[in-house]
Amino acid sequence: MRVVIQRVRSASVVVSGALISTIDRGFLLLVGVEDADTDEDIDWLVQKIAKIRIFDDQHGVMNLSIEEVGGDILAVSQFTLFASTKKGNRPSYIRASKGDYAQPMYDTFCRRLGVETGKEVRKGVFGADMKVELVNDGPVTILFDSKNKE
Repeated sequence: MRVVIQRVRSASVVVSGALISTIDRGFLLLVGVEDADTDEDIDWLVQKIAKIRIFDDQHGVMNLSIEEVGGDILAVSQFTLFASTKKGNRPSYIRASKGDYAQPMYDTFCRRLGVETGKEVRKGVFGADMKVELVNDGPVTILFDSKNKE
């Protein structure tokens, strides 16, 4: 699984002109799933995301977690995180899971992250054409790849 974390002042998702989800200060998570992903990938990502300290403390040092600042979380499925641009000019998405596998993994990830953080994880609409707006704070953007744990 791949997850892009963006520390945000606010974020929202609109589908077909309707506001689906909105958050204030917190994380906008872009979540991609591949067929090789398992519960172990979900568990590793949930622990990393719940504990990552990328919010400023009273000294302006990134030293606080999402839980410590009471931040919100919005997770949006994004198969394009598995784009391959190795050949040609049109990305290939062959590594991205199809919806019948990806959606249950995405839902499980969101549910477990909610349990771990004690916060409802708001979501977009899986597979929909979403309009995502955000105010990136910092900007702070971090990529997690459960198959490349750096």
